[in-house]
Amino acid sequence: MLNLNFVINNIELVKKKTKARNIDFDFNRLCELAEIKKELKKETDDLKRQRNAGSKEIGRLKKEGKDLGEITRKMKELSDRIKHLDDKLKTIEDEIKEMLLNLPNLIDDNVPIGKGEDDNVVIKVYGEKPEFSFKPKPHWDITEDLNIVDFNRAAKLAKSRFALYLDQGAKLERALINFMLDLHSKNGYKEVFPPLLVNENTMIGTGQLPKFEEELFKCERDSLYLIPTAEVPLTNIPSNEILKYSDLPIKYVAYTPCFRREAGSYGREVRGLIRQHQFNKVELVKIVSEDKSNEELEKLLIDSESVLQELGLHYRVVTLCSGDIGFSASKTYDLEVWLPGQNCYKEISSCSNFKDFQARRASIRYRDESSRVKYAHTLNGSGLAVGRTFLAILENYQREDCSVEIPHVLRPYLGGLESIN
Repeated sequence: MLNLNFVINNIELVKKKTKARNIDFDFNRLCELAEIKKELKKETDDLKRQRNAGSKEIGRLKKEGKDLGEITRKMKELSDRIKHLDDKLKTIEDEIKEMLLNLPNLIDDNVPIGKGEDDNVVIKVYGEKPEFSFKPKPHWDITEDLNIVDFNRAAKLAKSRFALYLDQGAKLERALINFMLDLHSKNGYKEVFPPLLVNENTMIGTGQLPKFEEELFKCERDSLYLIPTAEVPLTNIPSNEILKYSDLPIKYVAYTPCFRREAGSYGREVRGLIRQHQFNKVELVKIVSEDKSNEELEKLLIDSESVLQELGLHYRVVTLCSGDIGFSASKTYDLEVWLPGQNCYKEISSCSNFKDFQARRASIRYRDESSRVKYAHTLNGSGLAVGRTFLAILENYQREDCSVEIPHVLRPYLGGLESIN
């Protein structure tokens, strides 16, 4: 969340960066509310000073044994007026907060300006596209041939866009999770297994609420939400705390199932494992000092890339443009893995720096080396989306006889299994 005073004092800059995201926002109303708040606060403070002086005067008159009727009446009127203004001020502050909660983060100056994904900028390409002597199949055909994922029975159990992993498919999914957790743990991330249900404040802290409520699965009776990503609970672990500078950076890794309604993606990528209501993901989260966040973003990207490199998968790195970057992020790199069965690249990880945007919402602070209290900077990245890694292996390591070779780094997690037949 952006600071109100910062927004008002830098209104043209904030307008420019919000416009670059192709987002409309009523800055005139926000400025109007800020001015009303300022005037109400001044009047309320003046009246409270009068009330304090009146209280002292009552004490003096009591000692002198004088009549208190007139001053008591005036104090009652003063208190009633203060209460009225306090109620009015709270209403204004609530509206301001609601507006600020729906105002996106400021993009970094080096984020490319654009309207959508076609304007994202490729900054790196790793490896070569695999060559096949046959026409490669998409993963939904491979899973059917090998009987390792059953979408029809999953729909029977739940609804469409769920997956039922079977036999070697289930084992491959589990192998990927364990491999990713082990790799990131070696790189200094502390493994966490967080709650899969979180409260409203936790969702607000990372920016899922109120902006994206339609995307969430909510347990109405308990006022809890199924997490759309482990970023939500991991980032909020130190909420409402003041951390030590010496403890930073804090690095968390977690495997969790993730749950998304995908309310705005009807008709998009409905085949296979690309866009599911439930999927597995290994998530990386960092809590860092403000002076290190840009550096830590580059390290986070390297850590996410290492998974794809270890698996021998061809991918590219893109910098998201202003029109494609997420609501809470100031800068984002996407890793896009090559899928030969679909002849396209597909996002498999997003690595983002949120600066102090989430930390202000969740009140995550630290004392710097001079003992000044500052808001931390938060970062997160997928390390990786497990289902998409699963399908990338199927499409990139498929053979003409319908079998799939297992990448060498995964074989120890599968009891030495060399292929799925």
